[in-house]
Amino acid sequence: MAEYKAPLREMNFLLHEVFAADELWARLPALEGVADRETADAILEEMAKLAANTLDPINRSGDEEGCHWEEGVVTTPKGFPEAYATFCEGGWGALLGNPEYGGMGMPKMLGAQVEEMINSANISFALYPVLTAGACLALDAHGSEELKQRYLPKMYEGSWAGAMDLTEPHAGTDLGIIRTKAEPQEDGSYRVTGSKIFITGGDHDLSENIIHLVLAKLPDAPKGPKGISLFLVPKFLVNEDGSIGERNAVNCGSIEHKMGIKASATCAMNFDGAKGWLVGELNKGLAAMFTMMNYERLGVGIQGLGASERSYQNAVEYARERIQSRSPAGPQQADKAADPILVHPDVRRMLLTQKALIGGGRALSTYVAQWLDIAKFGEGEEKKKAEALVALLTPVAKAFFTDKGLDCTVLGQQVFGGHGYIREWGQEQLVRDVRITQIYEGTNGIQALDLIGRKTVANNGAFFELFAGDVQQFIDSQVDNEALAEFIQPLATELQRLREVTARVLAAAQEDPHAPGAASVEYLHLFGYVAYAFMWARIAAAALPKTGEDSFYSGQVKTARFFFARLLPQTKALADSVDAGSATLMDLEEELF
Repeated sequence: MAEYKAPLREMNFLLHEVFAADELWARLPALEGVADRETADAILEEMAKLAANTLDPINRSGDEEGCHWEEGVVTTPKGFPEAYATFCEGGWGALLGNPEYGGMGMPKMLGAQVEEMINSANISFALYPVLTAGACLALDAHGSEELKQRYLPKMYEGSWAGAMDLTEPHAGTDLGIIRTKAEPQEDGSYRVTGSKIFITGGDHDLSENIIHLVLAKLPDAPKGPKGISLFLVPKFLVNEDGSIGERNAVNCGSIEHKMGIKASATCAMNFDGAKGWLVGELNKGLAAMFTMMNYERLGVGIQGLGASERSYQNAVEYARERIQSRSPAGPQQADKAADPILVHPDVRRMLLTQKALIGGGRALSTYVAQWLDIAKFGEGEEKKKAEALVALLTPVAKAFFTDKGLDCTVLGQQVFGGHGYIREWGQEQLVRDVRITQIYEGTNGIQALDLIGRKTVANNGAFFELFAGDVQQFIDSQVDNEALAEFIQPLATELQRLREVTARVLAAAQEDPHAPGAASVEYLHLFGYVAYAFMWARIAAAALPKTGEDSFYSGQVKTARFFFARLLPQTKALADSVDAGSATLMDLEEELF
């Protein structure tokens, strides 16, 4: 496997030349003087070193060894505790945290690049701090001042980790039927009792305490989702002076034996009258949980993006070194027995497909992160627009990045041929690791339903029109740029296609209750390709004037051309699938399956 090298040039290009991030940061009061180009570049360079020198070397060994469970105690693979300590010493857990409680307050646009590097180097490791960050987000937004003062500083520094406890054996997507109960106590706390499964980082040996955010219901709570509350339940109780106290009634019953991410502890957790505290308002736990979902789902999408980048790096190195057959144009390296497989059109197709999907995905993750920053730090109408765009784009980012993540890792595996199927080269691990990203934090089918149902049909396309308006504004700004016409004209065509398909889905939903669900996955993929076209057009706009300065810029433009010519045409077939309606899905009788 190739040694991981962070794509710093691409990241800096996006931040500073495509999205002008430092200009945005300068006009948002909360970020003024906190984030600037010099700081961003230094942070990215330091994470690149950590990812390459500390996290990447324990990726394969962590997969080989996996986590261990014995009598309720979970231990992580060799090297993970030391790597986690190094991560925490660098202050990385505090990067996006609230400065009032020890965080650095950096923007998500920067955080998205950092997350990609961590995930490219070691997805299993990345899951531990990302769950802590998600718990911190929910606690910071909804916890009492007392809870925030007591828990956030330790969680930002990493000495205490976080876990999100949602799923139960009978309740995955449908959280409204959870059975975990919380009983109020005279001292204002609650006794939490129940079992949760698939809890990432539910127990481990990396931190001295683990702070669980648990969904549960009071005995008299309303039925369904409206009766869910959120509770903070620590593994160890915390004394008044902030020191670690006695063990709470929280135990790990087992860990899962999984297809991938084997160095990430996926736990079954038992709460046996554990002491907990309410976070937010009673019966509004889902609202509190969804505060962090936009960040977490983008984060899962970035896992797919990170795996794609790692796959691409592996495959390119292999394609340059592996010699097989001669180029169709004649020998390229006559002094050798054969040419590198990089000369063959089909190998180039596989590599360029990865490169184009990664570039579009990295740009879109930065674009979504931009709107997350405006939603968090902005004001007035701009803040409202940002919140709506984040709601719309989050399911696209989560599902499309991870669907394409699996595609990219499989393409990388195909470049390796038989060597991609054996453990020695490490490529098969990427295929196994990335597969879960399509499933957890809401399966990609659920993300597609969310996009078409809650985010489009429910508001009659209002959120969609905000996105379409942003794309149209860019198109209008480049209408006189003849050099960019090769990208702007097809982008305008594809935006119109997406508009028309959206209108037809909205109309069909009025007559057919199955219409949104029948269209959902193809619609999300159609949306994803058009969003990537928007991103590649913006990349081309920034790169074209500089193609004579540096081969990097010409590489960006040529990859944009490949995307528009070879990948974007898939929108035509996707639109036809959406327009096919629900009849062929729903007409087959159950007994005929």
